[in-house]
Amino acid sequence: MIRIIGIDPGLRKMGWGVIDVTGNKISHVANGVCESLGDDLAQRLLSLHSQLTRVVVTYRPQSAAVEQTFVNKDGAGTLKLGQARGIAMLVPAQAGLAVGEYAPNKIKKTVVGVGHADKGQVAHMIRMQLPGVEIAGPDAADALAIAICHAHHGGASTLAQAVARASA
Repeated sequence: MIRIIGIDPGLRKMGWGVIDVTGNKISHVANGVCESLGDDLAQRLLSLHSQLTRVVVTYRPQSAAVEQTFVNKDGAGTLKLGQARGIAMLVPAQAGLAVGEYAPNKIKKTVVGVGHADKGQVAHMIRMQLPGVEIAGPDAADALAIAICHAHHGGASTLAQAVARASA
């Protein structure tokens, strides 16, 4: 069994989702949203770091994946998202985890079958693949999709191979 955390970076809301992968079976563990608190950027980033660290300590994932950011017309917005993405990559790295990165279209294509699916379609397919899941919001749904994408594209098998080599 491999436990994977998917993280959807955001400065206001950072989604996270944890799944267990056993062979071809994927099961839901937990999901949620870290909401940044504070009056300035540094405080907000620290808040996200603290909250995400608690999630990683609580659920003890063995592998992590983060959505790649895209550059948009608003340079300042892109830079702030990049800083939040830094937190999303730093926290798992501090826990000793390798962090996979996936483009939004690859995540959607993996989970929905279409690279330009909307948030509603992603959430629907998450509910189909993880029956009974209660999703904490669109950011958490995206994070679960990132974790599922990682499971399908080598996140689980790469870790399993590393564990097998280490124990040999």
